[in-house]
Amino acid sequence: MSCAGAAAAPCLWRLRPGARRSLSAYGRRISVRFRSSGMTLDNINRAAVDRIIRVDHAGEYGANRIYAGQMAVLSRTSVGPVIQKMWDQEKDHLKKFNELMVTFRVRPTVLMPLWNVLGFALGAGTALLGKEGAMACTVAVEESIAHHYNNQIRTLMEEDPEKYEELLQLIKKFRDEELEHHDIGLDHDAELRRSLTMSPGWSLTPGLSDPPVSTSQSAGITGVSHFTRPIFS
Repeated sequence: MSCAGAAAAPCLWRLRPGARRSLSAYGRRISVRFRSSGMTLDNINRAAVDRIIRVDHAGEYGANRIYAGQMAVLSRTSVGPVIQKMWDQEKDHLKKFNELMVTFRVRPTVLMPLWNVLGFALGAGTALLGKEGAMACTVAVEESIAHHYNNQIRTLMEEDPEKYEELLQLIKKFRDEELEHHDIGLDHDAELRRSLTMSPGWSLTPGLSDPPVSTSQSAGITGVSHFTRPIFS
């Protein structure tokens, strides 16, 4: 999300010098290979990766619009710098998923225009309730995003952790930053607005779903619960 975070984790999606590109006038075909893994457009589970990137892109877009709404109301208050710092990280997340959308030729959800308006309205509306309202919204949103990330880690770990190593690293990094935002919200009195807490089934990305979770994953064999602190580091 932040520039510092981006510097600490160099771009994982740069093409190898020897990456092969076979282009034709119709139906362009691109073979992309990451620097240190065997992940290419030809050997990945395209359906699973498409869903992961589309869900994460939508979630990060929605989070950006929520923070934009909060800043429109609270930018000049004492909590403004705190929200701005979290928003800056979310901008970095969205930028990365924008790059992945192009790399893997994933189409964004058709609901983007709706989330553009509703996300901003949710952020501004909760911010009008004060700092506690904005932070309660942040806690609920970041918990939802972290839940999606945990599901995706389960899926990729079970399928082929070596092949998806770089994607896993990125998702784990972003999940940990979302959990930091979650904790910041709690530290800034989100509990005082407990009535804003969303139900367990609430999602920032309605209409989208992560790749299906297997029976072993649901049982917790991979070491990540429905929503918990990260087990994989």
